[in-house]
Amino acid sequence: MYIYFLIPLINMSRILQLEKYKKHLQESYLSLIEKSDNYRFLDESISDLAAFKAMKLSKKLSQVGYLDQEVTYIN
Repeated sequence: MYIYFLIPLINMSRILQLEKYKKHLQESYLSLIEKSDNYRFLDESISDLAAFKAMKLSKKLSQVGYLDQEVTYIN
């Protein structure tokens, strides 16, 4: 009987986790893009590395966005 009350809480907890993780990834992505832009003319290797890491984070962001759509669609 108590399990039925916990199921929405578990799903809501997962949604909040996804939102928190997505926000963290977005902040990291923006800081890397800014770093890449700032070092573009000073040190090309640092700029390229920051841009590469930002591209990897962009892929993770799209994956998390897809998971977020699935979770909200199920609920």
